[in-house]
Amino acid sequence: MTVLLAVVFTVVAWLTTFQLREYMQGGLDDKLHGAAMASLNGPGGGPAGDGGGLGHPHGGSGAVTVVLNADGSVRYSGIDSFNSQSLTGAEITALEATPVSGEASTVDLPTLGEYRVLSMPPGPEGPGAGRAIVGLPESTVTGPIDNLIATEAVLGVAAMFLVGFAGFALVRVSLRPLDRVAATAARIAKEPLDRGEVGRLARVPTVDTDPRTESGLVGAALNRMIDHVSAALEARHASETRVRQFVADASHELRTPLASIKGYAELTRRSKETVPPDTAYALGRVESEATRMTALVEDLLLLARLDAGRELDREPVDLAPLVVDAVRDAHAAVPDHKWEVRLPDDPEAGAEVTGDEHRLHQVLVNLLANAGKHTPPGTVVTASLAVENGHALLTVADDGPGIPPDLLPTVFERFARGDTSRARAVGSTGERSTGPGSTGLGLAIVAAVVASHGGDVRVTSVPGETVFAVRLPLA
Repeated sequence: MTVLLAVVFTVVAWLTTFQLREYMQGGLDDKLHGAAMASLNGPGGGPAGDGGGLGHPHGGSGAVTVVLNADGSVRYSGIDSFNSQSLTGAEITALEATPVSGEASTVDLPTLGEYRVLSMPPGPEGPGAGRAIVGLPESTVTGPIDNLIATEAVLGVAAMFLVGFAGFALVRVSLRPLDRVAATAARIAKEPLDRGEVGRLARVPTVDTDPRTESGLVGAALNRMIDHVSAALEARHASETRVRQFVADASHELRTPLASIKGYAELTRRSKETVPPDTAYALGRVESEATRMTALVEDLLLLARLDAGRELDREPVDLAPLVVDAVRDAHAAVPDHKWEVRLPDDPEAGAEVTGDEHRLHQVLVNLLANAGKHTPPGTVVTASLAVENGHALLTVADDGPGIPPDLLPTVFERFARGDTSRARAVGSTGERSTGPGSTGLGLAIVAAVVASHGGDVRVTSVPGETVFAVRLPLA
């Protein structure tokens, strides 16, 4: 707005100044013609000597007159003012150089400044055959023009400042509704909309939803969008709740028949009666698969309970013994790997957290089992415990082949599997030597249990180095 106003002021000022200059210049030239005609009838007579209303610092018109004879000698020269005075030789010379064209021109006279000068030959009635040269001060035009320019500049700058500040204030006031709309959107952006039950989302105030204004249209549109999002989130949460409840109920109901299947298979296999080898093998497979399904059901039930927000036990837990016990169990289960433990150098430092000891032990077991299942024999797996910045840092690292880049972003999702890429030893019967195949829930349980303890888990992986890092707040 200020720039446009400045352009408009500049154009208007230029046009005004140009028109006024042309008008005053024309008036001065007309007066100059009259003064020249009067000078031909006698020195100092006529309009050139009547003061002309043009003004002069000394009170007179300030007109200069030079009348030349036919031989070029000066018949008369002088300055018309209250105190008449003669022209100097340099001034007469400058005036004599004016061409006899009948058109006025600007001449710079020494000590007098710029003059509008007209040189005319005498008419038939004029004495002799000389010519008359008449000049009027240019200051009668430039003075008012300069004053006009100065006035326009001052008024223009003042107007631009005034319009700039007023426009800024007006725009800011008119945009306040949009600021409130943006603040509402920012509050919604901070809501954890990707999980759990979402409460009532913020709305744009009614005062900012007036459809007669542009900002009101934006606010009303945002409120409609928020209503649609809220409805979608409520539907999503209801669907998740139903699925979670179904999984919990199904898992709970499956535990008993699975236990029965496993028990009957084991009982039959241990019978004193001789059974055919194929039957014995089939019973062993039934028992093995029942064990695997039982573990899967237990994992699903645990995830369903964690999703439902069920509180875990809260008691002081020293992580160092958990790390040692978990590594010993992993070594017993997968003896063809190299297992290492690294604990803080200062045993007095302590790495005690508040949480569920059984679930934290399960986190370590799952991470170590993941490293044992998905890496080849001879892999070095290191479990480390450290304390830093008020947190306990648990890391499980291995020097195996690593996690494929396309699997890395989803490694903590449920039923994410890495069996096709991270090698495991295979026995002569075609089964994994490390036990039943992965259910794809181990790392999902790790993420859920760590989150329920207020911590976080991250993974980095390149060939030769895969590191799972768990951070838990100290007690």
